[in-house]
Amino acid sequence: MVRLNRAVAVAEVDGPAAGLALLAGLDGPLARYHLLPAVRADLLRRLGRTAEASTAYDEAIALAGATAEREFPQRRRAELP
Repeated sequence: MVRLNRAVAVAEVDGPAAGLALLAGLDGPLARYHLLPAVRADLLRRLGRTAEASTAYDEAIALAGATAEREFPQRRRAELP
């Protein structure tokens, strides 16, 4: 969790590519946590990598339990070109 939050903070300061690099290796410990692919999707979107972002948003939606948790990634995915 701390590493995920750090990646978000680094992305805000140093850019989405730097944040995305920090997400590497988190798939194991956070494999079922919907916010990991949601963060990855947002960083990919910011980098213009829309196909990869769309896939990551789909993963976040699938992992989200409650309807409210699905709304944000669904909305973001719908905004992709």
